[in-house]
Amino acid sequence: MEERWKFVQEWQTGDWNMAELCRFYGVARGTGYKWVERYEAGGLEGLQDRSRAPHNRPNEVSKELEDLVIAMREKHPRWGAPKIRAKLEQDQIGKRIPVESTIGSILKRNGLTVGRKQGRRKRRAADAPLGHAEGPNAVWCADYKGWFLCGDGTRIDPLTISDAYSRYLLRCQAVRTTDYVHSKPVFEAAFREYGMPQRIRTDNGAPFGSNGDSGLTGLTVWWIKLGIRPEHIAPGKPQQNGRHERMHRTLKEETASPPAGTRRRQQERFDEFRQEYNEQRPHEGLGQQTPASQYKASGREYPERLRDVEYPADWEVRLVDAGRMRWFGDRVFVSHALNGERVGLEQIEERQWRVWFGSYEIGLLDKDRLKIQRFENREANQPLRSDRE
Repeated sequence: MEERWKFVQEWQTGDWNMAELCRFYGVARGTGYKWVERYEAGGLEGLQDRSRAPHNRPNEVSKELEDLVIAMREKHPRWGAPKIRAKLEQDQIGKRIPVESTIGSILKRNGLTVGRKQGRRKRRAADAPLGHAEGPNAVWCADYKGWFLCGDGTRIDPLTISDAYSRYLLRCQAVRTTDYVHSKPVFEAAFREYGMPQRIRTDNGAPFGSNGDSGLTGLTVWWIKLGIRPEHIAPGKPQQNGRHERMHRTLKEETASPPAGTRRRQQERFDEFRQEYNEQRPHEGLGQQTPASQYKASGREYPERLRDVEYPADWEVRLVDAGRMRWFGDRVFVSHALNGERVGLEQIEERQWRVWFGSYEIGLLDKDRLKIQRFENREANQPLRSDRE
């Protein structure tokens, strides 16, 4: 203030023009004129420091809107600013919603954020293996989330099924045993409600995969007969089903930390989570849209009667019994999962045949060795017979 007062006094002497005086004091001419105007309008008080805060805050959030942000966070404790903003845009149509940084400030100011631990940033799970999920029902993902115990000691094994394209969670069902008998009804109910997908992607554990060379199980044989192609991720590569694995982490946080007291209450939590996950929770991978807004049921209806697989007329066809088929007076092992089913043999050379079950290529049969040579490290996207036709 003292410097400003000296500046005004020098100006009043008339010995300086404004440009020279401002150069002497090292200020811009606009600043010099402003000091003179403020002195002439308010005297010495006009030269005091003034707040830089704007008189009007056009971006200031109203208390009503701030209360909505807080209420949304309390209802969804694990939602961050992006999801809260997206949900508010859906609910408050026509109203101006603050940007994510402002919502983050509101949460921080009200003690509703938890600082993250500093550490090495993890690489994002690769989505490349699901590149062919170009629309709803192109690929479904399925898995058993790790088991846990309810408060009463009951074991819970959640079977989850989701659509890879839309992230829509089709099923989240606690089953009593992770086997074919208990898994099939869950898939059948999903097929009846949503239709059938082109492919189903899983890991190699039961009931989706087996230790046998063919990798087939009763469940995957049933899928093939329905015209659904089973896909198995590479062993030890859960990132190939990364979207589904990420959903599992959210499922655990929302429904099993801690678990419910009983199986019935735990299933109620799963049902509530599925409804919220599909219809309310914005998804970053979908541009903050909900899975329900991106999903539609399949046009491939579940058949009331399951048909036997068919093969071209010029192929050899053999029945599998006790895991084996008859071939030129001998018995060649195929797969126990195919007991009672027919396999087709496509001749590719004089003494070699490709062995198929429906559209699933089992391996290569050499007449001299009388053994089916399996395909090592079958890729999930490996072309099947109908891809090449």
